[in-house]
Amino acid sequence: MRTARFRLLAGTSLLGLMAMASTSVFAVENERETRELREVTEAETAGEKASTGGAGEKTGLLDWAVADPNEASFMKDLGLKIGGWINVGVSANTNRSPGGWNGTVTFGDRTGELQLNQLYFYLQRAVNTQGDSWDIGGRADFMFGTDSIFTQAYGAPLGHWDLNLWNQRFLGIALPQAYVELFAPFGNGISAKIGHFYTIIGNEVVTAPDNFFYSHAYTMQFGEPFTHTGVLLSYPIDENWTITGGGVTGSATGGWDGAFDHYLGAWSFLGGLNWVSDDKGSSAALTATSGETSEQDHNNWSMYSLVLKHDIIDGVHYTFQHDHGWANKVINDQDAEWYGINNYLVYDINDELGIGLRGEWFRDDDGFRVFSPARTLGPLPASSYYEFTAGLNWKPVSWVMVRPNVRYDWTDKAQAFNNGGADVGYAGNRKDQFIFSTDVVITF
Repeated sequence: MRTARFRLLAGTSLLGLMAMASTSVFAVENERETRELREVTEAETAGEKASTGGAGEKTGLLDWAVADPNEASFMKDLGLKIGGWINVGVSANTNRSPGGWNGTVTFGDRTGELQLNQLYFYLQRAVNTQGDSWDIGGRADFMFGTDSIFTQAYGAPLGHWDLNLWNQRFLGIALPQAYVELFAPFGNGISAKIGHFYTIIGNEVVTAPDNFFYSHAYTMQFGEPFTHTGVLLSYPIDENWTITGGGVTGSATGGWDGAFDHYLGAWSFLGGLNWVSDDKGSSAALTATSGETSEQDHNNWSMYSLVLKHDIIDGVHYTFQHDHGWANKVINDQDAEWYGINNYLVYDINDELGIGLRGEWFRDDDGFRVFSPARTLGPLPASSYYEFTAGLNWKPVSWVMVRPNVRYDWTDKAQAFNNGGADVGYAGNRKDQFIFSTDVVITF
């Protein structure tokens, strides 16, 4: 724990030193939309999104209660931003569920219990990507709560980054990001992240304020990495196209959720291609990762994700997602495969209220990716999983978000729901479940 604390403090200090050494003393709030990959969206947290309000508007809890620390001259001079949020939720499962689990659902996996999902803080210095000068910045993130266990560096089970930092029953600590960011003014400008950062793959993200729904899709929960450790470069070809690529390491799972101190010789590819229309109403993102499990083991983990977005009319947004992944010799020396399709439809009733639908089919072809409960890695057979979610997203003020939703899950084979107690290993005995849930996100 002493080592982990030193790393977190060192990362925070490093951000301050980088800011003072930088040739630029201001942070750009909005990067060009052509550079908006999934991780960039996560980096612009709800606190930053809320800051687009009018002059004098209170955009966070601290600003409302006392004063915004980012308005201090010290923070402005160094181009630093501190922010965060608290996310608390509760779910009710119509199954009896003696073990108190919500089956395959993560990030809100307990029924009838109030969960502190995320107490989240970040310190960031965003780089200036608009100019013609070199710039340096970075970011460090800290998470405490029941979501932490799903966000830790599981790709390095023997590592010492955050996997065994602190876990107590359902609560834990995660350090999902700690990276240096550079901007080099070559051509249209090259951006580089070096360190530990969120994945660019998929549609849904870890950070609570940046999702429409409280619950998550199977593709995000079981089909994709959450973080990587390595180097990631991004280059805007023009106003419509952006290419991203790099190498990630520190992982026994082909570059997924790696750390800093194990498997550093096994490098994997991470990259993608993004397109956005001239009017910013349509976009496409094709991302992928591929790599071997270690220097000695040449078995491969690979996956790709395709995300298409389109504004049908003003205020109506549609998203399509397809994921496909595979891993060599992971089950009794046999290969495993998983794939799925997601559809999202969101309607902005007004600036404060939106309504959304999500429908999904996810196939775990070999019983390798999906668990129930996920927190205890309860094994399940090969099966197809389906879920349909309907919910509201209400923002009574700019720094509060409330997300009530109802979700129905069902399978074709696996008895993944109505989990029993410890005496039966929390195994389920039903093929479907209804969940009613809601959460509140308060940004600082």
